[in-house]
Amino acid sequence: MTELDIVIPVYNEGESIVQVLESLYAGVKTPFRILVCYDRDDDNTLPFLAPYQDREFPVLTVKNRGVGAHGAITTGFQDSTAPAVLVFPADDLHNAGVIDRMVALFREGCDIVAASRFMPGGKMEGCPLLKSTLVRASSFTLHHLARVPSRDASNGFRLFSRRVLDTIPIESDQGFIYSIELLVKCHRLRWGIGEVPAVWIERTSGKSRFRILKWLPGYLRWYFYGYATTYLRLSPGRVRRSAIEWAAVTDSGVTERQAIHK
Repeated sequence: MTELDIVIPVYNEGESIVQVLESLYAGVKTPFRILVCYDRDDDNTLPFLAPYQDREFPVLTVKNRGVGAHGAITTGFQDSTAPAVLVFPADDLHNAGVIDRMVALFREGCDIVAASRFMPGGKMEGCPLLKSTLVRASSFTLHHLARVPSRDASNGFRLFSRRVLDTIPIESDQGFIYSIELLVKCHRLRWGIGEVPAVWIERTSGKSRFRILKWLPGYLRWYFYGYATTYLRLSPGRVRRSAIEWAAVTDSGVTERQAIHK
């Protein structure tokens, strides 16, 4: 079985996706598949993927069954089968070399491995002032005050274990909010969280789908959830009950998912 599935949400990336794929083939030693998740059949990324579908580590195309970036990523989660699943940005030419280190932490028992821009060796460049201020402040306070064991709470570049994706329900439905949601829920469950340094540079081509003001209320919900875990000493029970309730309304896998929590 392939050990790692790499989910890449795309939106008219065009030929630039080739550089990203080549960086992954050159930089990742762990056996992997790539799931490219797209919205529309006329997405200009798709023609550049055909040569990669017969590679030893193939590129598969997955059509978004939801809406927007959130739908693309969660569709990728649903179609993934590997023990570890990593979300990778469609414009990232800098971080393929850290993925094997993320997998190593997963093998050591981490259920989430965050790529951190705010730890030694990491950096964030070219970010608009408002976005930079909000992201830095929320990550700093969530780590130092709420004691969430990641210094980069909102980065969507993150590895999740199969256990996380199969047993923790995703309640958010916009953008990349799922990433902080799963982080703080994993923290409440007291499951292992690790991090590696990563480089993030504001994209200069294509169109970013990050909508900080639109998504801010969703981020704040899970930001305060992290504080509630620490200062109200809330138990993992609520997360587990939510998972069982979530399993009960899905179309498949109900018995298996409920059995996990018995």
